[in-house]
Amino acid sequence: MDTNNLLRQLLMIGIGTTSLVAERLRQVSDEWVREGRINPDQASRFVDDVMTQFSGESAAFEEQIQRQLRNVLQDLGVPRQAEMDELRGRLDRLERQVRDLENKLWR
Repeated sequence: MDTNNLLRQLLMIGIGTTSLVAERLRQVSDEWVREGRINPDQASRFVDDVMTQFSGESAAFEEQIQRQLRNVLQDLGVPRQAEMDELRGRLDRLERQVRDLENKLWR
């Protein structure tokens, strides 16, 4: 499972959704301005307010997805990057110790 690819796809879906929502909001607000329901300043504030709220909810949703993904990976036994780095460090130290012991034996 390529987690980077999955996260990239989720991010692209989020960007696409945000773009579609923004475009549709602009269309609706332009229509309301043409119909005289609201003035252009109100339309602009409306779009800005909704997009601000949408962005906040979208960020919370993304955090929730990332948290769930980490939980799934942990349940599957996939090590975190920090754990892999720690194991690589331990392996490097052990290899160095083995080389040192081999060098001592050959002297």
